[in-house]
Amino acid sequence: MCAECGCGKVERFGVQPLQAPPARPVDLVGDADHEHVEHAHEHVHADGTRHNHPHVHGAGHEHDHDHPHGDDGHAHTHTHTHADGTIHSHPHPHGTGHQHAPVPTPTSLTIDLHQPILARNDRLAERNRGFLQAKGLLALNILASPGAGKTTLIEKTVAALEKDLPAAVIVGDLATARDAERIRAAGAPVVQITTGTVCHLDAEMVARGLEQLDLAGCGLLLIENVGNLVCPADFDLGESARVVLLSVTEGEDKPLKYPPMFRSAHVVIVTKTDLAVAAGCDREALRRNLRAVAPQARVFELSARTGEGLEAWLDWLRGLRRH
Repeated sequence: MCAECGCGKVERFGVQPLQAPPARPVDLVGDADHEHVEHAHEHVHADGTRHNHPHVHGAGHEHDHDHPHGDDGHAHTHTHTHADGTIHSHPHPHGTGHQHAPVPTPTSLTIDLHQPILARNDRLAERNRGFLQAKGLLALNILASPGAGKTTLIEKTVAALEKDLPAAVIVGDLATARDAERIRAAGAPVVQITTGTVCHLDAEMVARGLEQLDLAGCGLLLIENVGNLVCPADFDLGESARVVLLSVTEGEDKPLKYPPMFRSAHVVIVTKTDLAVAAGCDREALRRNLRAVAPQARVFELSARTGEGLEAWLDWLRGLRRH
């Protein structure tokens, strides 16, 4: 998924708090002095072979010619050709302060593409989780395809729990703050994260969002992830539970087509049940498919528009908060 296709590499995103009048999104790339985009390094191997590779820097990064790095850890990949014509690639991770030295050429190498991207994210997610637990906040990562009803469900949830379980919200979208503005109108403090071309939220984005969010008096954090059933499955945000939405208009076989997402779910909410008949949805087939792929998940079926089934979802949230 993101670890394979490369879109897990985030270069720029914006954070906009909406509990106050909208402000200019915070630019989280570079520092006050300069911004790195890309440069190249040349390496010479023991056999005299030379090759170059691009070196891209993220936020707040200083270096000299040997480019010592901080503890944020990053990786890039070398691709080069040997004297016998063999071409191979290998990852090059950076830790705390180092200098490049000639790299021995292995005869074979297995590349774990997940590790460089996800290891740092997992560390940041654990920090987020510790912070949220210390604040006594129940955090839910809400995931779904575009149009499945995430924003509408959050609006209804925020309004219904305003007195007994006040919520704060982080909204992720590629562009615009429209969903965040809708949720703010429902009464919750909101931070909008615009991801640009990135198809998911990650732990760093959530951490930056939390810095801008007014959590005073809140017991619930709802994180509306970018609409996508593929890449967000890989990225832990530090949540207490993962909630996946599936609307009756999307087809009964959706869990079978996107098993990683549904297998990772603690809760699955079947939405837009008021449209089931019109959409020709076989709800029993949908339930069978959910049980086959995600037997661990608690399942709710509801219509946020009509309110049918909504109270069971709200009661579950209240029960979690009491425990």
